[in-house]
Amino acid sequence: MGIGLGIILLVIGLILALGAVDLPAAVDDVVATETLGWILIIMGVVALVLALVINQQRRHTTHVEERREL
Repeated sequence: MGIGLGIILLVIGLILALGAVDLPAAVDDVVATETLGWILIIMGVVALVLALVINQQRRHTTHVEERREL
């Protein structure tokens, strides 16, 4: 889920930061869409990096099973 969330945040952030969507003036006045876009881009990159680090740690985890006969 972390990788997908990171990609979604990146895409939405790039759309807002680069002005690919023409928003109504009322929305543009209330929210600084360019700033919000850059914040979402940063959050997306952080989410991707964290997801990759967590997946890397999971890959190198070993499990030991010990059985004792009585």
